Amino acid sequence: MDRQEFLRRADACLARVEDALQDFDPDELDYASSDGVLTLEFADKKRYVLNRQTATNQMWFAAGASAWHFAWDAANDRWIDDKGGRELFALVADEVAKKLGRGVKI
Repeated sequence: MDRQEFLRRADACLARVEDALQDFDPDELDYASSDGVLTLEFADKKRYVLNRQTATNQMWFAAGASAWHFAWDAANDRWIDDKGGRELFALVADEVAKKLGRGVKI
């Protein structure tokens, strides 16, 4: 994938997650987005980070002591974790849901 396609797909990924977070009470889960980085901050001040890694054409997600790297799977039109095979939006939703103690959909 060329750089422009990666940036387009990465920005769409970040926008989809950001859109899913808009309805949360900021006292429960707040977020900030800047230059390819989306930071989620919870009430206890813990942070999760989703960001694009242009050098590797990947999306990276860090939640607590865990981190995942996602590569674009063109055949299935989605971001897939390069070690565990999980889809990015499902994994982010699961990690946020675990933190909040309730279901989350992205």
